[in-house]
Amino acid sequence: MELLHGGNIYDENLNTEDGAPLLDFSANINPLGMPDSVRRAVCGALDLAHNYPDPLCRKLRAALSEEYDLPAEYFLCGNGGADLIYRLAYALRPGKALLTAPTFAEYEEALKQTGTDFCFYEMQKDFVVREDILTQMDASVDVMFLCNPNNPTGLLVDENLLLRILEKARQCGIRLVLDECFLDFTGQPERSLVSYAEKYPHLLILKSFTKMYAMPGLRLGYCICPDQELLSRMAAAGQCWGVSVPASEAGIAALKEKEYTQRAIRLVRKERIFLKSELEKLGFEVWDGQADYLFFRAPGVHDLYERLLPQRILIRRCANYRGLDDTYYRAAVKNHEENERLMQAIASVV
Repeated sequence: MELLHGGNIYDENLNTEDGAPLLDFSANINPLGMPDSVRRAVCGALDLAHNYPDPLCRKLRAALSEEYDLPAEYFLCGNGGADLIYRLAYALRPGKALLTAPTFAEYEEALKQTGTDFCFYEMQKDFVVREDILTQMDASVDVMFLCNPNNPTGLLVDENLLLRILEKARQCGIRLVLDECFLDFTGQPERSLVSYAEKYPHLLILKSFTKMYAMPGLRLGYCICPDQELLSRMAAAGQCWGVSVPASEAGIAALKEKEYTQRAIRLVRKERIFLKSELEKLGFEVWDGQADYLFFRAPGVHDLYERLLPQRILIRRCANYRGLDDTYYRAAVKNHEENERLMQAIASVV
């Protein structure tokens, strides 16, 4: 089975006899690590693990309701954001989907399972979503996925254009799925469309605890949508107990970590500037991403991933993204010491 994502630290080819640790820049995880409160919540939840999880995630949804000042009924929780993407695909079974290219591969992979036809908004070389995307939105499209900031580029959609897309989707009867899983790292909460959820029932917003709270192994995501009929179908499209007791308790604890998230935003912003500058000094083309990763092109270097492996460093190869070739890469933003090590390693092999 081909793996389409970063974070593949389990590959047998990466295991060495000396046991030297891997430095994984292929997965975009908060460099501060899991908050202590979340770790304690997970450990404490083990005493409750002799019971089945609440299939309705009532405590977690109540916490999310308080966080966003929206009814608890607007939230559906799942085993990570990817779980909800597949549940949505099976619940909607859309005839036609509009996706940007490049973007997160899981949208297309999930929709392939339901026989969906695709049309793609092929971005230009600056990978900016422009208003001509509106011309591809018509009544023939059943669902549209938009990642903001986009994965792998980290670029944000213009605020005014995003609202025009939202309104055009309403007019055309298109289900707009807005993936905001990396938005917290931008430090621009005003870019979220959560406040539009009640007015636009065709809007479904994807969120995740994975990246900001450094808990990808726990698997916890949620979506926000006022369409109760759709959320019911999504709930029925997967197993009953999609969220474990430890994951649910971790999410409740994470929502209280306000100071931690602000520290993470400041750190990522500072280190992102450093990494971008250092990559550009090497002659790479680097996009001005706003998330906890940077997207770059190394002209003429088709094997940067392989060159870094002997130094026990992983970056994300982006050739499997639609429209990209093997000179495009993505690297997570980590703490300064780790970022310096990455740049030293790259400089030594190019």
